[in-house]
Amino acid sequence: MKIATFNAASVRARLPLLIEWLAENEPDILAIQETKVEDDKFPASDFEDLGYHLALNGQKSWNGVALLSRSPLSAVVKGFEDELFPNDARIIAAQIDGINIVNTYVPNGNAVGNEKWAYKMRWLERFRTFLDQRFRPTDPLIWLGDINIARQPIDVFDSAKLLGGVGHHPDEFSRLDKIIEFGLTDVFRTHHPEGGHYTFWDFTVPRALDRKIGWRIDHIYATNGLAKLCSDCWIDTDARRMERPSDHTFVIAQFDL
Repeated sequence: MKIATFNAASVRARLPLLIEWLAENEPDILAIQETKVEDDKFPASDFEDLGYHLALNGQKSWNGVALLSRSPLSAVVKGFEDELFPNDARIIAAQIDGINIVNTYVPNGNAVGNEKWAYKMRWLERFRTFLDQRFRPTDPLIWLGDINIARQPIDVFDSAKLLGGVGHHPDEFSRLDKIIEFGLTDVFRTHHPEGGHYTFWDFTVPRALDRKIGWRIDHIYATNGLAKLCSDCWIDTDARRMERPSDHTFVIAQFDL
């Protein structure tokens, strides 16, 4: 099974890139973040024509997540399904071929100490509860998406400079660590323990991709049983060079099931 994640920064703006990439790479599952469109305006037929089933959780102009799958999706969950917590179209989960897939667009946080930062902290804590309520560490589970946290010094181009800022802050590390302690493995790091690999390059930085000024904030995690079946995980930097790219690129994992 080949599974990929991609922050599209607008699925409609990135539609030609997505169609070309899917036709060339043929993943079994693609998790998309920042679709930025209501479900009834999502370009579903373009993906269905390629043989994909869809599950959507979108909203106008902001956020939005989607799952594309060659196999039918069941047990679809949108958001936390919690009246006490806002549903801002950041989670879509489903069962696909007996595997639980959870696609998330974690809040950015905006600025350390402000209201959006506090929301990110609460969101991460609520996500750990979400896992505890719905799954067990022995379940076949893959969590992937734009996590908006570069957890290790090697996940950013200059940790000394960036440490303590949004995306590379100890408060984020501690909350992500608690999520991982559920029983998850970062499958990219299993195959690539060295630095210099990134998934996001800021458009405001000239030639950021060529200069390797990036962040690894798009992740694929798996519970331990599945992680042992992951034969490879890689970042497709070529897609970042395509016409009208997102500021993120695709991360792909191969599981030998």
